[in-house]
Amino acid sequence: MKRIWKLLRTVLMAAGSAALLCGCHGTEGMSAFVMPEEFDALRDYEITFWAKNDTNKTQTAIYEKAIADFEELYPNITVNLRLYTDYGKIYNDVITNIATDTTPNVCVTYPDHIATYLTGDNRVVALEELFADERYGLGGSEVRFDAPGQEEIIPQFLEECAFGGHYYAIPYMRSTEACYINKTYVEALGYTLPKELTWDFIWEVSEAAMEKDGQDNFRVNGQKVMIPFIYKSTDNMMIQMLRQRDAGYSTENGGIEIFNDTTRELLETIAEHAQTGAFSTFKISSYPANFLNAGQCIFAVDSTAGATWMGTDAPLCDISEDKIVEFETAVMPIPQFDPARPRMISQGPSVCIFNKEDSQQVLASWLFAQYLLTNEVQIAYSQTEGYVPVTKKAQESEQYRDYLAGCGEDNGLHYAVKIQAARLLLDNVDHTFVTPVFNGSVSLRDAAGQMIENTVKSVRRGQQIDDAYMEKLYGDMTSLYRLDQISRQSGLDGRADDLGKLPGTAVALLLALASAWIMILLYVASGVLKKKKNQQ
Repeated sequence: MKRIWKLLRTVLMAAGSAALLCGCHGTEGMSAFVMPEEFDALRDYEITFWAKNDTNKTQTAIYEKAIADFEELYPNITVNLRLYTDYGKIYNDVITNIATDTTPNVCVTYPDHIATYLTGDNRVVALEELFADERYGLGGSEVRFDAPGQEEIIPQFLEECAFGGHYYAIPYMRSTEACYINKTYVEALGYTLPKELTWDFIWEVSEAAMEKDGQDNFRVNGQKVMIPFIYKSTDNMMIQMLRQRDAGYSTENGGIEIFNDTTRELLETIAEHAQTGAFSTFKISSYPANFLNAGQCIFAVDSTAGATWMGTDAPLCDISEDKIVEFETAVMPIPQFDPARPRMISQGPSVCIFNKEDSQQVLASWLFAQYLLTNEVQIAYSQTEGYVPVTKKAQESEQYRDYLAGCGEDNGLHYAVKIQAARLLLDNVDHTFVTPVFNGSVSLRDAAGQMIENTVKSVRRGQQIDDAYMEKLYGDMTSLYRLDQISRQSGLDGRADDLGKLPGTAVALLLALASAWIMILLYVASGVLKKKKNQQ
């Protein structure tokens, strides 16, 4: 009986462990990374690199060239590239793979995502020791390429990668949001673009653009379609509006402050303009660039990294040539409530390194991640979109300055809108901000955007936007994104109770693994019972 009880107890413990695993999706820790005394150049290493591009073949070629150049310098390190078209897919796959210890070695990601990757001790490598190492650190003596020193990384961009008392990433590229404007239509409506764009100006011009003629065409463009103001990322829209109004979003430790009176006021204003058709979003209507280039939008807010899609002569375009309308494109910072205190979000991909049992492999991964900060990679990638390099070394180089100086020389490399978008960020770095990073900040960001999306959809369905609606909206967002479960203490060390919504693929995998082990143990227990019975 003791043997039977021991087996049953094992089964129960396995079931409990499976439940814990499904609830926390990978809370078991690893040993902290310890810097090797030296890099073993006699060994062969194979590392995986997960990155994102928007089906941009030029960006893909830059990644491939960077890998080839790096492997020439380090013939014993093989880098396997896996490309994604969406950061959300990278995020989901990383979370799924944490449970099976099959994460990539190097990953292009965002700090909000990294906070969730820290589901156990030392899953993501804290980089301070690697930064400071005299031989293999930033600009180290044994590094085989011209790497920047830590002091040569733009301080604001580097600090965005610090949370929970550690640097968990290095910045790769940076962008912000810009308002791409059909200046021709603004002036046709009798307006002149101000020096600084305001929300009041945007709303006023957008409403004026809704006027129609006797044939039910919009007067400003002579077409049946006109959505004057389209916002690509409504999460950024809400976050920036709140910051500009000095209203609550979240505390540094994960306290949720977004459900306040200012949020309600902002949503009511958005609802008013959605009611007239003057405002819409990417998720509801489609890419702002498509409407802008077709003369069906006046104010299109999107990332500076999307600049090559914007304007009459855009190098990249998703609509047919016969649909493109001739107009003058203006590139301005996002609208402000107080132009004297401009505030805009800083965004863009960073690079993290996942911990492995083999510290030499981690060091090999770090060397490759550091190579992404070289001028060759930084300048080449920044030239594909309205990104800016993250190092002073690249920004102050003659090559990059020549690139900026060539603004408008052609509609390819020197496409004016793209370079204007990059300059917008370069001129406003001191006006940028980032939101607090904690375990669950991804969910809060999603909720911020979803409130705008839901409000616009509700207006279109004829629902009344009143106090009762807002109370229900707040409750729905809290429930859907489990905001009431986000730790108020701190999730920055990877030990918070809530990790946000677990991807369905991860749930299926974890349940399958847990079920398999339980079935095996039950089978063994059944065999023992049967044998015991036969012996009796």
